[in-house]
Amino acid sequence: MLMCRDLAVVASDYIDGELAGLQNLSVKMHLMMCRDCRTFIGNLRASTELMKAHSSIRPDEEFMRRIDERVAEALKARKEDSGDG
Repeated sequence: MLMCRDLAVVASDYIDGELAGLQNLSVKMHLMMCRDCRTFIGNLRASTELMKAHSSIRPDEEFMRRIDERVAEALKARKEDSGDG
């Protein structure tokens, strides 16, 4: 079963439609059960669309990867603090 920290790692690929069938299905199932991750994906999607609408410059892939890692770390710490793990 996909955990919140796992979703954070693949969130950008999910939004971009780049996940394979089973992985995409795992994300969708997790989102059905996790309100925090639905909020996270919604905010990430809105941020991505806003960036695309107001910039012709494509964000650096390494920069985006580091953001994904920081988000994953923050979600993991949050879940560990709450005991949801």
